Amino acid sequence: MRHLINTKDFSKEEIEKLFERAKEFKNGSFEHILKDKLIITIFFENSTRTRSSFEVAAKRLGAEVVNLDISKSSSKKGETLFDTAANLDAMEPNAIIVRHKDAGVPKILSNYINCPILNGGDGAHAHPTQALLDLFTIKEYFDEVEGKKIAIVGDIKNSRVANSNIELLTRFGLEVILVAPPQFLPVTNLQTTYNIREVIKEVDIVMSLRTQTERHANQIYASLEDYATDFCITKEIAKDYDFILLHPGPVHRNIDIDDEMLSDPRCKVLEQVKNGVYVRMAVLEKLIA
Repeated sequence: MRHLINTKDFSKEEIEKLFERAKEFKNGSFEHILKDKLIITIFFENSTRTRSSFEVAAKRLGAEVVNLDISKSSSKKGETLFDTAANLDAMEPNAIIVRHKDAGVPKILSNYINCPILNGGDGAHAHPTQALLDLFTIKEYFDEVEGKKIAIVGDIKNSRVANSNIELLTRFGLEVILVAPPQFLPVTNLQTTYNIREVIKEVDIVMSLRTQTERHANQIYASLEDYATDFCITKEIAKDYDFILLHPGPVHRNIDIDDEMLSDPRCKVLEQVKNGVYVRMAVLEKLIA
C-alpha cells in the first residue's frame, strides 16, 4: 500500500509515468477504472480547487466520493481525529484524502488507516498534488525543463505549495529563485532576492503565492496593499518579457497578480486548474487501481 504524503513519495521515473497517464486522460482517453471504489475526503480547512478537483477526478474514473462535512461531524462533539479516521477506515474506503491545518497529520493518520492516504495539504508542510500539477503545466510549455529558471514570489515561509515545489522542481533540474521580503523567506541555500523587477527579466516561469495571513502570528505589513506595492505581478513589471505565470490559487486580485496580468496570455492559472484534474486522476489510478 502506497501513500502520497509529500512529493518525495514518488520517484522521478514514477512521476514521468504519472504525467504520461495524465496526458492520456487530458486527451480524453479514460474509462471507469475506479468503478465500485469508494473515496472519502476529510478537509479540516477550507478548499475550493483541491477538494473539487479530487472529486471530479475520482468521478471521471467512476469512483464514488463521500465528502465528510467537518462542521457537522462528530469531531465537533469531541471525537478525536484518530477515532474519526478509525471509524471511516472501518467503512473500508479505497482511499482517504485529508487536508489539515497542522503539519504532519496525514503522515500520522497513515499509520492508523488500511488504505492509501493522499495529502490535500497539511499546514505549511506539503501539498504534493499541487506541485505535481505545477510541474506538469510547466512541462507542457517547455520541451526540456532542466536548467529553466523559476521565481517563486510571495509568502514562501508559510507556504506548503512552495515547500513541495522547491523539492520537486529542484529534483527535476530547475533553478529556483525565491523572491520575498526577509520575513517571508525560509532558511535556505537557494538564491533569494527582494527585487522582482530585476529577476523577472531573466526567468522562464514566475509562480506567485498568496500571503498566508492566517498563519502569521503578528501583522507583518500595514495592509496587503502595501505588500502589493513591492510584489504584485503587474503588466508594468512584466512588460513583454517571455515567461509563463502560475499561481496555486486562490488569487488575491491586485495583491498577488493584477487584473491585466490575469487576462494576459502568459498567465496559465486556469490551465493549472484544468491540469489538476488529470494529474489527480493519474495519482488516484496509481494508488488505488
